[in-house]
Amino acid sequence: MDTTQKLATRLRTEGDRFARFFSSLDQDQWRSEIYTEGSVWTIRNVLSHFVTAERGFIKLFEDIRQGGNGASEDFSIDRFNASQQIKMEAKTPDELLVDFRDVRNELCQWVEALSENDLEKIGRHPYLGQVSLLEMIKMVYLHNQIHLRDIHKVVKKEPI
Repeated sequence: MDTTQKLATRLRTEGDRFARFFSSLDQDQWRSEIYTEGSVWTIRNVLSHFVTAERGFIKLFEDIRQGGNGASEDFSIDRFNASQQIKMEAKTPDELLVDFRDVRNELCQWVEALSENDLEKIGRHPYLGQVSLLEMIKMVYLHNQIHLRDIHKVVKKEPI
């Protein structure tokens, strides 16, 4: 199995696991506050963040694959996240779960279509700086795992 297939499989497996976890939450758990510094983020906000971040990553990664530079120097993660939360505030948890599954599937298909040479292309990631597409793709699942770990600290629920 080549690198792109391994990455896509890992993203798909992780996405399925996350979807099962979020599907198992009750109404009260969805409102659990995970982050309280600055704007308060509930579990619902974290799932919304997964959706909007991955949509943004697909666009960013494709730009780099096509020879672009990636994120601009003045890109603000905090500003982006805040604006995306506003755009997604009317979505229900069930709608966000559908969106998450859809965007994760789109990302997996995009990764599967990459060549090994594509993975070596360098661009600017908004958090990591100048790195390869390979490192950026790996960061997608690390990013989500970090947030899930924070959720587990608040919601005492066994990982799925």
